[in-house]
Amino acid sequence: MAKPKNGQVDRRGFLKGAAVGAAALVATPAAAQAPQQTTPPTSPQGPPRGAAGPSAAQLAADTGEPPPVSSRLVQNPGSDFMVDVLKTIGFEYVGANPGSSFEGLHESIVNYGQNKMPELLTCCHEESSVAMAHGFAKIEGRPMMAFLHGIIGLQHASMAIYNAYADRVPVYIIVGNWMDGAERANGVNSYHSAQDMAAMVRDYTKWDDEPVSLGHFAESAVRAYKIAMTPPMAPVVLVVDHDMQERPRTQTNLRIPRLTLTSPPAGEMGAVREVARLLVAAENPQINCGRAARTPNGIKLLVDLAEALQAPVNGGGDRVNFPSRHPLAGSAIGEPDMVLNLEVQGGPRSTGGRTKAVSITSGDLFLKSNIQDFQHMAEVDIALGADAEATLPSLIEEVNQLITADRRRLFQERGAKLAEAHRLARVQAIEAGAYGWDASPVSLARLAAELWAQIKDDDWSLVSWQGFISGWPGRLWNMHKHYHYIGGQGAGALGYGAPAAVGAALANRKHGRLSINIQTDGDLNYAPGVLWTAVHHQIPLLTIMHNNRAYHQEVMLVQRVASERSRGVDRIHIGTTLTEPNIDYAKMAQAYGMYGEGPINDPKELAPAITRGLERVRRGEPALIDVVTQPR
Repeated sequence: MAKPKNGQVDRRGFLKGAAVGAAALVATPAAAQAPQQTTPPTSPQGPPRGAAGPSAAQLAADTGEPPPVSSRLVQNPGSDFMVDVLKTIGFEYVGANPGSSFEGLHESIVNYGQNKMPELLTCCHEESSVAMAHGFAKIEGRPMMAFLHGIIGLQHASMAIYNAYADRVPVYIIVGNWMDGAERANGVNSYHSAQDMAAMVRDYTKWDDEPVSLGHFAESAVRAYKIAMTPPMAPVVLVVDHDMQERPRTQTNLRIPRLTLTSPPAGEMGAVREVARLLVAAENPQINCGRAARTPNGIKLLVDLAEALQAPVNGGGDRVNFPSRHPLAGSAIGEPDMVLNLEVQGGPRSTGGRTKAVSITSGDLFLKSNIQDFQHMAEVDIALGADAEATLPSLIEEVNQLITADRRRLFQERGAKLAEAHRLARVQAIEAGAYGWDASPVSLARLAAELWAQIKDDDWSLVSWQGFISGWPGRLWNMHKHYHYIGGQGAGALGYGAPAAVGAALANRKHGRLSINIQTDGDLNYAPGVLWTAVHHQIPLLTIMHNNRAYHQEVMLVQRVASERSRGVDRIHIGTTLTEPNIDYAKMAQAYGMYGEGPINDPKELAPAITRGLERVRRGEPALIDVVTQPR
C-alpha cells in the first residue's frame, strides 16, 4: 500500500490501526495490561504525526455491546387515551419540535392516532410552533395545538405565547414535564423539569393546569379549550406528566366530557339602548375597531351598523373589521361628537368633554395585573364589559328603531360627504404610490401594486402584517373578507411573521386560497427553519422579501435620538443594519428545499419574478422571491 503523502492518515490506514489496537485490548487480560503512559513515546523521527488513535474507552463505546433496551411491553398507554381526548375536541394539527418529555404523546399521535386529527407538524423551533398556531387561529377562528418540551421548550416559546395573548388569539399548548422528583433521572430530565411549569407564562396565558390522572386530563383538556375560545380569547397551557403518558392505563370508566362552548357575553340591554340613543342623536359620529370582528359575520354586522347611521368606520390594523373600499371606510370629517370604540385597547385619556365616548370590549372582563397591554385608561361615558360582535345585533336593532325620517335624510347627506372623502383618499393613495415607481431599491408601493395586479382575481389571503410596509396593501388592495388580512404580532415582537404566515397558509390550504406573505428580513432571521416546515408539509405560500437590509424601525429611532442630542448619524448603521455581508434570502430558501429567486434590485424584474413564484404556489408548493426594497 502506498504511503500517504504529507504525513496524512488515510481512512483505510486509520481503521486498520484502530482494529489492531482493539483486538489487542480484547486479547490481553486487564490485569496483564501495562500501565498507560501519560505522555506519548518519542521516536527518532520526532513526535508522532497525524491523527491520534481512539482511546480504549472510545473503542469500547463504539464497538461494545449496545445499551440495554427496555423489555417491558406497554399496552394501552395513558397517552393513547390523551389522543382520544384531543380527537374528541377536534384538533386538526399540532406543531412540535420533538422532545422526550412528550415522547409518549408523540408516539400515540403518529401510530395509535394514525397522524390524523391531529396531524403532527415538524417545527424547527418552539417559538415557530406557537406562532404557526397563532396564524392558523386567525384564519380558522379556533386553536391549533403546540407541544413544548419541558421548561426549555416553554422558554423558547414564551415570546410567541405573549404575542398571541396580546393579540387575543386562542392557542392550545401542551408542555411535557417529569413531575415525580423521586422517579425522574438526573441530568437532562431534571434540568428540563419544574415544580410549577406554567408559572413562567402565567402572566400572559388565560388558564393553566397540571393534571395528575387521565380523568383529570380529560376534564382539563376540554375545559382549557372552552376557556381559550371564550372572549376575550387567549392561550391556555396544560402541563402533562411524562410518566402518566408512558404508564399503562389502569383507570376504568374514563369519560371525556362533552364540549359545549360558552356563548360570548353580550352587552346589558339598558346600556345598549343608551348607546343607540347617543349614536342616532350624534351629528358627527365615528366608529373605531380594534379586534371587533371575530368571525366573518362580524364584518357584516359592522357594515349594517355603519350603513344604518351613515357613520364612518376606522377599521384599525388588527383585523379586517370593515371592507377597505366601502364608501364609509375612514374617519369622521372634522372632530367627532360621538365615538364608539369596539374592542379597542386604550384610547384618548381625555376628550375634554366635547366628545361622548363609548367602549364595548370583552377586554374589561379579563385583565392581568403585571402585563400592561391594556394601554392607557381611556375616559368614556359608557363602558360595556361585553363582546362587541355579540352585542352588535341588539345595538343595530335599537338604532333602527330610533331612526326617524328626518334623521335618515340627515344621515344620507352625511354619507354622501363621507363617500366623496373616501374616494379622494383612494385617489391620493394611488397618486402617492406612483412616487419612486422606477426607483432602485424597489418601492414598497410598487411591490404591493405589482402583487395586486397578479392576485386580484384569486381567492387570496395576506398572511403578514403591513405595519412595516407603510400599509400599502390596505391602501391599494380590496380587503373585504376576514382572511384578506390577519393583522400583526399582537405584542409587536419580531419572530412572529414567518411562522405565523406558514400557519395561516396551512389553514388556507384546504380552502384553496392563495396565501401571500410580505416578509420583513429582520423577522425571518429569528426562525428561518420554518421555511423547511413549509416545504416538508407542502404548505403553499408566496413569500416576498421586504429586504431593506436593516432593522429600519431602530435605524429611525436611533437617528432621532442622535438628532435630539446634536450628534451625527454616520454611525447609526452600527447594530441596526444587516449588511457586510448582505444576506441572500433566495439561497436561504433553496437551502431549505424551497424555490428561491433574487435578489431583485431592478423594479422591471419584479413582475416576472412574481409570476414565476405564483406558478409554483398555484402548484401547491411554497416559494420565496427576494426583493431589495426601500426602507419603508
